[in-house]
Amino acid sequence: MLPDGVSSFIDKNREIFVSDLMRFLEIPSVSTLSEHEKDVERAAEWILEQFQACRISGRIYPTARHPIVLARSPEVRGAPVLLVYGHYDVQPPDPLEEWKTPPFSPDRRDGCVYARGATDDKGQFLTYIEAVRSVLGAGLELPINLVFLVEGEEEIGSSNLEKFLTDHIAELRADAVAISDSSQFAPGIPAITYGLRGLCYLQLDMQGPRFDLHSGSFGGLIENPAHALATILAKMKNSDGTIALPGFYDDVLPLEQWEREEMASLPLDEEKLGDYLGVSRFTGEPGYSLLERKGARPTLDVNGIWGGFSGEGAKTIIPGKAGAKVSMRLVPNQTPEKITELFQRFVSENTPPGITIKITDLYGANPVLVSRNTAAMRAAERAIEAGFGKKPVFIREGGSIPVVNLIKKHLGQENILLLGWGNPDDGAHSPNERFSLDDFHRGIRSAAALFYEIARG
Repeated sequence: MLPDGVSSFIDKNREIFVSDLMRFLEIPSVSTLSEHEKDVERAAEWILEQFQACRISGRIYPTARHPIVLARSPEVRGAPVLLVYGHYDVQPPDPLEEWKTPPFSPDRRDGCVYARGATDDKGQFLTYIEAVRSVLGAGLELPINLVFLVEGEEEIGSSNLEKFLTDHIAELRADAVAISDSSQFAPGIPAITYGLRGLCYLQLDMQGPRFDLHSGSFGGLIENPAHALATILAKMKNSDGTIALPGFYDDVLPLEQWEREEMASLPLDEEKLGDYLGVSRFTGEPGYSLLERKGARPTLDVNGIWGGFSGEGAKTIIPGKAGAKVSMRLVPNQTPEKITELFQRFVSENTPPGITIKITDLYGANPVLVSRNTAAMRAAERAIEAGFGKKPVFIREGGSIPVVNLIKKHLGQENILLLGWGNPDDGAHSPNERFSLDDFHRGIRSAAALFYEIARG
């Protein structure tokens, strides 16, 4: 349910909201680069200003790196509390030469805004602030209590968020949590995500000789770490695409039949997807559909590889060292701790004599499943129908949202609503990232409707 006055205000102020979005996107809040530290702070300050303009009290909390914004709406006694999480930091825009327009000079074209952070996550998070602005602008008071938690380190692993959560548990208690940092199933098919894959992200470094050697003088005498690395990485996958680490699948929670049936019912144009990705065929674990492999089965991928000479021309060497970054997406009931142990054992058992290995645990996150059968989930379903004009489908997403695990662990929260306003082809983390302005508008309507549906129970 969305009151007529709120609906009318949203429609009449559409261009003002777009202007707000453009100003937000102009701030190059790249959290991983030290030269943008002041820009990250500026983005936090901008958000606090928006809260204050909506009569929401808040403050900026410094952390060991980038600040966190915590804000709360005026108390509505007896009303439910909704915690809204978002992040204002963005990925680096590289490679710059592939952007049609500068990444921090937002450009409107084809019904979208193009800029880094447009869909991940500035545009999607901003819908909640504009929803508050719309309720107040219609001359009404908020029907629920809102708590906003906005961080500046999501794109670099949220390393300071856990301590913040434990330090502020009382202030963060809520009846439900809303996170819009995902996407619809497809353009025009809104979705609620009820499952996320976890992540185990490792770096493998292999050392051979103390330094690079002349391949003519020492070839055939020295174990080449680049060869050893390539061999080990190749052994991690079987010829049918399954993962060869012994024990990798032991704890995998099988998909339930209703899940497989619902995934099979979702419309997916594989040819169109292949054209968008620029690939002629799909691969993966046999016995599972593309959607099941994409969001609900575990994976192993080499994310980067290095070693030796890769510059122009020739340089005949045996490299002294080589390395790779490997990520594994996990599903319930896998854990990053156990998968790391299996990875380490596999690498050790397959490393030839003469090579020293070092494995660094870069990042881990547990997989997540949330219940679909809750009052909060039904409220979200009604809110999305009000905002998008159709009921959402329920999906499992292949990516990870680390804050979900932290909220479950430290706040004991199970009513987690993963509501994506963007589209799968918005280009998050890629050049020419975009966000449909129609979906931005629908997201504002859905966020405002969510306030009322949560209050309704």
